[in-house]
Amino acid sequence: MSNLLSLTSAQLKHAADIKDKISALEKELASILGSPAPASTPAPAPKMKSKMSAAARAKIAAAQKARWAKVKTPAAKPVVKKKSTMSAAGRAKISAAAKARWAKVKAAGKKSL
Repeated sequence: MSNLLSLTSAQLKHAADIKDKISALEKELASILGSPAPASTPAPAPKMKSKMSAAARAKIAAAQKARWAKVKTPAAKPVVKKKSTMSAAGRAKISAAAKARWAKVKAAGKKSL
């Protein structure tokens, strides 16, 4: 079959005429034989919907209800993380370092004035 873009207008008209004749002959043949005329282009097959059984839907619903029940029950207490504690010696070291740093910053600020 040649490319439709390379055909001349006369060739396209001739092809259209032949196609019309073929469809007319198919209709005539169908009327003689008593069967419906075959479709020139087959219709695309309808897409099948996936169906879920009632039992499967019930299982999913029960599982979802169970998940929500876990969330909503007052007995279910949230897990609380234990706070990390620092020793007094560690706090004292951090405090001394911060005081020394600020003293250095303040001393540098007075020198620049």
